[in-house]
Amino acid sequence: MRAAMTDYAIGDIQGCYERLRDVLDRVSFSPSRDRLWVAGDLINRGPDSLETLRYIKSLGASAEVVLGNHDLHLLAVALGGHATKSKDTLHEILEAPDCDDLVEWLRRQSFCVYDERRDLLMAHAGLPHIWSVGEAVALAREVEAVIRGDDAEYYFSHMYGNEPGCWTPSLEGMDRWRMITNYFTRMRFIARDGTLELATKESAGNAPEGFEPWFHFPRADRVRVIFGHWAALEGNTGSERFIGLDTGCVWGGALTVMNLDTGERIHCDC
Repeated sequence: MRAAMTDYAIGDIQGCYERLRDVLDRVSFSPSRDRLWVAGDLINRGPDSLETLRYIKSLGASAEVVLGNHDLHLLAVALGGHATKSKDTLHEILEAPDCDDLVEWLRRQSFCVYDERRDLLMAHAGLPHIWSVGEAVALAREVEAVIRGDDAEYYFSHMYGNEPGCWTPSLEGMDRWRMITNYFTRMRFIARDGTLELATKESAGNAPEGFEPWFHFPRADRVRVIFGHWAALEGNTGSERFIGLDTGCVWGGALTVMNLDTGERIHCDC
């Protein structure tokens, strides 16, 4: 029987609670012993967003969670006055007696998590080549402070948008916060200068002219990056450094969990 503590990472759950419990059972996950890194998009589109959110919250310090675009959407509805969309499956959360507690917990999660010992960073959409690890962590903490503070309602009411399209350190206020948010939670294709192309969701081979998948650009460091968000990749990046864990569970693909130290991936078909 396995006794040593193990750190696992899991891709986009999106409310697929039964598949989540199935794949964790396959690795004999124990929150009293192990930790689970969750690469964002815990909720939405799947059938059991409420139970998924409650379960991940119940893990306490045994979970390392980064925010995905669907998680931010719930916060934008709950705190920013936005309406739900026709394909959303958030109503059970919004009507739950513990909705306020769940929203409060969610807004205290991170935009990225960095493990210095492993030189390993997790962010929902990835890490743009224009930022060092140190810059990325600092910018993540900047926006995290906003969504946890007095400006949260303003942020969530103005969060959506594709502009500005490219990072510059001189950005201020909501333009700066939105740009950081889009890199961490919406990025797929990017230009050499850091401009984002946010309309295309196809596979890596279908890059619009002038753009490439973010993980195709060279980095000066050797950091490994865990990310979700891009189901069309089916987990394939062509690089051992850039680890895609969104294998499209909510779309009938699979839910994938990975052992952070051995690299072994375990799939649960959906």
